Amino acid sequence: MSPRGFYSGTSRVHNLKPLFSLLSSDLAIDLGTSNTLVYVRGKGIVVNEPSVVAINKNSGEVEAVGREAKKMLGRTPGHIVAIRPLKEGVIADFKVTEKMLNYFIQKAHNRKMSVHTRIVIGVPAEITQVERRAVMDSAYRAKASEVYLVDQAMVAAIGAGLPTSEPTGSMIIDIGGGTTDIAVISLSGIVYARSLRMAGNQMDEAIMTYVKQKYNLLIGERTAERIKIEIGSTFPLEKPLTMEIKGRSLIEGVPKTVILNDSEVREALSQWVSTLMNAIRVVLERIPPELSADISDRGIVLTGGGALLKDLDRRIREETGLPVSIADDPLCCVVLGTGKMLDDFKLLRKLSIESVSA
Repeated sequence: MSPRGFYSGTSRVHNLKPLFSLLSSDLAIDLGTSNTLVYVRGKGIVVNEPSVVAINKNSGEVEAVGREAKKMLGRTPGHIVAIRPLKEGVIADFKVTEKMLNYFIQKAHNRKMSVHTRIVIGVPAEITQVERRAVMDSAYRAKASEVYLVDQAMVAAIGAGLPTSEPTGSMIIDIGGGTTDIAVISLSGIVYARSLRMAGNQMDEAIMTYVKQKYNLLIGERTAERIKIEIGSTFPLEKPLTMEIKGRSLIEGVPKTVILNDSEVREALSQWVSTLMNAIRVVLERIPPELSADISDRGIVLTGGGALLKDLDRRIREETGLPVSIADDPLCCVVLGTGKMLDDFKLLRKLSIESVSA
């Protein structure tokens, strides 16, 4: 939320606590660029699927959503297009996001739509007013009765089990698919935060660009993601890794196979890692000295899928001199923290960036 901290939008919420506490149709959603997770109060995480929608261009109908749609990326016939409706943590395609949300909400409720569904959604720190409104409108069009937006870094910290309400500094780095949120939290508020529109997807793009430039080979985003997960790292590995990758030769125009090793992937990701390290240093330089002392003791916690990049925690530890740990369930921290808001209305009111009834 940058140095300005939290700000509240116009709230028309009045005495909702009794209703809010009793209804089990309430949902917490991590509306991610790569994956969308849905948490149902009393049940836990019920949806964890890719944020992809396959649309029939001729009829405008949805052909598939989530895992089935992701399988179609780069493989669809001319009349079907597989779309990622979110880009860099915000909505890029309003109508498709609405259809995707509607599908996931119905799936969470076993196809039965409650008339009183209240939804809490985590959003990136530096999201604009227009982008916030797009998220809320998409949720309303998916039949939500009330929508609350909460800061992604804050709920990730809550989901990771950090003592966010105590008068001590906690630092979190949440690396998602489209955005990386770095925040220092104390007394249930964000002291300083930075949101970078570069995360897991940008790693994939860097790998695709590297392979194209070095080998004249075009690979798809699914292949790039697999390379990142299997042999991506930030330090030389004890046991070097290689991977056979297939794509289309730019020179011959035919399918081609090359062997990629972990040092090449490190080279591809070096600029991304440098940008992240610079942002971390900026945050550390701008926080009060008392909180610096807390972070020196408590360290930094990594969440999000990007936290799983091999040796990233070690790289941050060596460059900052601070203890660094990875959350127990980094991929689910945002939705788990958002889910905790469903059980604590007072905390939700305190932390919500914006909340409006339909």
